[in-house]
Order: sequence, then structure tokens, then C-alpha cells
Amino acid sequence: MYGSTTSYGATRTTGSLPPAIKSAADKRRALTAWRCSELAPTPENKTKGQKLKTPMPIFSLIFLTVLLPNFFTAMPPSKPLHLFLILTVTINLCSAELPPFREAPAFRNGRECPKTTWSSLDKQIHNPSIIHIAMTLDTAYLRGSIAGVYSILHHATCPENIVFHFITTHSHGAKLTRAITTTFPYLNFHVYYFNTNLVKGKISSSIRRALDQPLNYARIYLADLLPAGVRRIIYFDSDLIVVDDVINLWIINLGGHVLGAPEYCHANFTNYFTSKFWSNPVFTASLKGRSRNPCYFNTGVMVIDLWKWREGKYTEKLEHWMRIQKRYRIYELGSLPPFLLVFGGDVEGMEHRWNQHGLGGDNLEGLCRALHPGPVSLLHWSGKGKPWLRIDSKKPCPMDSLWAPYDLFRYPSLFSDT
Repeated sequence: MYGSTTSYGATRTTGSLPPAIKSAADKRRALTAWRCSELAPTPENKTKGQKLKTPMPIFSLIFLTVLLPNFFTAMPPSKPLHLFLILTVTINLCSAELPPFREAPAFRNGRECPKTTWSSLDKQIHNPSIIHIAMTLDTAYLRGSIAGVYSILHHATCPENIVFHFITTHSHGAKLTRAITTTFPYLNFHVYYFNTNLVKGKISSSIRRALDQPLNYARIYLADLLPAGVRRIIYFDSDLIVVDDVINLWIINLGGHVLGAPEYCHANFTNYFTSKFWSNPVFTASLKGRSRNPCYFNTGVMVIDLWKWREGKYTEKLEHWMRIQKRYRIYELGSLPPFLLVFGGDVEGMEHRWNQHGLGGDNLEGLCRALHPGPVSLLHWSGKGKPWLRIDSKKPCPMDSLWAPYDLFRYPSLFSDT
């Protein structure tokens, strides 16, 4: 099984959520890791309406009750407020609930939009008037995901004809779903639970820890997670905003290809693989015999024909290279290189305007970068630097100001009347 699904929308079908922590051993591991999470009820401890909370680590209690007062007294008068702001954010992130977001306005279709509906029960019916968009949901990138959804709806001519497919994991699924529901009450979306055990034995450490997360590989399994009636999907990363009508991306002709994405043939393709790959004639032979030389493309923006993907068994082809990587260490960049090896030279190229990527800098320092020359339809903060983190740290890059208007994060008030 690749996962389970729960549907939401104007007519909502509620589904039971699998327990996030299933055993006492899992609970011990969660506490040992000091993860700020809310444990779902289990059959052993569940009573209706109750939830098991992860206790605050002992060190945190000591810090708040013993060390913190000494920090305040030792600091100059101007410093405690800054420390208080940092602690407010930290404690909020480690609480049982996710940070709050403002409710987005209801976006309605224009008069020219066809009136249509879509149901996940329509297994074999493809409706080209419905735009399907897939994104992942996790606690670290939730703020980026919400900004991305807001930007898509804001610029869409037919926002009610967009169906979002969110991929998440069991551990935080209930909270993340609730965050989407309260922020976008009118959104038509479906939630799919990704079985992380599918990739945990295939993931090798990469240049940046965020690239090693199992959910980063969920894009490989979209054809297995989504209903058969979804013929085409747009996949978006969670660190981008769309500043154009997404219908213009949706209607792109894939020309018989399985996958479409902006290509960057000026990039040095050899840099994406180690010397162990290039010195092995069996590996390099896989790149020969293609219609054209393979080019780099960013997997954060892709248009995929899921029917052709299933027919060609592309999930198995990507997993093949993940297994080779585990044994021979042929690349350093997470889930990207398998896509380059499987699809490179066989991608339907799209205008670069649909992925102005790299705004997060490189994978090591995340320095500020400017836009590439040319028109812009999508801004993508790929790389280490994320706009919400730089904005909160009071060290934003110039391009981060373009992301800020779509940020629905509700900052906590320092003072309350209650």
C-alpha cells in the first residue's frame, strides 16, 4: 500500500486518521528525539475527545524555570524583549497546535469558466476543465505551502475548478489538514497519506538534510497515490508562488512526453553525479541512445501525464536508481538525480518563466540571488534559504518581498485583553 486518502471540499467526506504513534517503542523514540508533536490517540489510551500530548523535555523545563530568569537579569534592558520574541516563536512551534494562519478570502470563478465538478470516485473519467495540483504538506514547510496555494488561487481565472492533492505523512496529518481547512474553508482538496517505509531503505544522505526527508520522495509515487481518474497533474514544491494564471501551465502540450518542465541545458550536467557514476560504463550507457542530450531540469515544477507514467512503470525506474545510489553513491542531491537519469533528454521543455528557481541560494549558504532574465510566471525559492525564515530573522533578501504578500501567517500578539 502506498497510502490512504481523505477527501475534503464543498461536500466533505471525513475519514478516520491512522494513529501517528502505534506502539510504546514509537513513543519512546519520539520522546528521545524531543520532537514537538502531538500524538494521536491509540486504542490503549484513547477516550473520545482526548489526545495524548508529548511532554516537554526536562531540559526545556529547567531552562524556563531556572536558566531563563538569570538570562534576563544578566542582559541589558534592550535585550529581554528580543529574547522574549524568540521564545514566543519557539514555544509556539513546540506546542501541540501548528501556528495560526489568517483565513483566506473565497475565490470564485469568472463568468467564462465552465461549471464542472470532480469526484475522486470517478476512476476513469478525465475532465480537462479541472486543474489538478499536487503538493506535499509538512510542519516545516506548511507556511510556504499555504502561501503557494494562496498565490495560485489569487491569480486563477477559474479557482473553483482547481483541485488540490496534498501528500502528507501520518504523524502530523490531522493537524495539517485542519490548518488547510481553517485557512481555506472553500478549497476543494484531498489528502493522501504517504507510506514513508517505501523509501526509508532507499534514501542516502545528501548535501542538505531537508533533501533526505521521505516526503521529498513522494513525488515519485504520485501515480500510485492519486485516483486513476487524474490523468494529468501539476506538481509544485512548497517554496514557490505563482504570479500567473495556472491554466496557462495546465494546458501546455506535452507532445507525447510523460513529463514537462523548464530545462536548463546551459547547466553542466556532469556536476549532478559523482565520479563513481561517470567512471562506470554501465551507468553512463543509460544516457546513450536518447533523442537528444539530457539537460538539467528542476523537479519542483512538473506537469506529468500520470496515465503514461503508469503505463511506462516510471516509479520502478526511479526506484532502480535509488537502489544503485544506496550501493555506489553516484550522486549527492536527494530525489533530483534519479529524475535526471530517467527523464533527461526526454522532457517536454517549457518556458523558463514557469520556474524562476534558485531564489533560496545554493544548498550550503542560501545566499540572496536575483531573478533570471526574462518574464516571470512562477518564483521558486529552491536552495537553502526560505523567505519566511529570512523574513522572521529580519534578514530578508530583496526577492523575499515578492513572497511576503502571500504570507497568511498570523503573528502572535504579545499582549492580550483576556
